[in-house]
Amino acid sequence: MWDLKFIKNIPVTITGVFGRRMLKVKDFLALKKGHVLELDKFAGEPIDLYMNGRHIARGEIVITNDRYGIRLTDIIEKSHIKSKDS
Repeated sequence: MWDLKFIKNIPVTITGVFGRRMLKVKDFLALKKGHVLELDKFAGEPIDLYMNGRHIARGEIVITNDRYGIRLTDIIEKSHIKSKDS
């Protein structure tokens, strides 16, 4: 059995993805301040949470102390974890 105490202080990047949108370069270049981009998820759908590019959980957006946060609603089983690019 390994003693994993030493890895507990290694920083990781957590990313919450609440939608995506594909654009052609010409459409991207035409964007102006105030433009609204419609994303692929509906309001109220869970967002995907990634740790270092690996899908680890789903959750819902909350606001606490004037900041956005994520309330975890589903932890992805280790056997089902895949990278953000797969």
